[in-house]
Amino acid sequence: MNRIIITVVGKDTVGIIASVCTYLADKQVNILDISQTIVQEYFNMMMIVDIKNCTVAFDELREGLNAIGEQKGVQVKCQKEEIFDKMHRI
Repeated sequence: MNRIIITVVGKDTVGIIASVCTYLADKQVNILDISQTIVQEYFNMMMIVDIKNCTVAFDELREGLNAIGEQKGVQVKCQKEEIFDKMHRI
């Protein structure tokens, strides 16, 4: 499987989506699906992405996304699709 699930949660600020999407594009990650909502001042986004052509290893991609989350004051989680599916099946 080449798909991973990325979730972003936290206080809404300017540029969260732009930062995450720019980082993914720089690493040749293709966004397959994206959903985002804002409830009052809280931001929630879920993405399904294809890492088949990614230019970095999964761990490096995850660390980069975590760093973006820290910069933006949000929590970013990145999981391989098969692990995400098994966690939510229970």
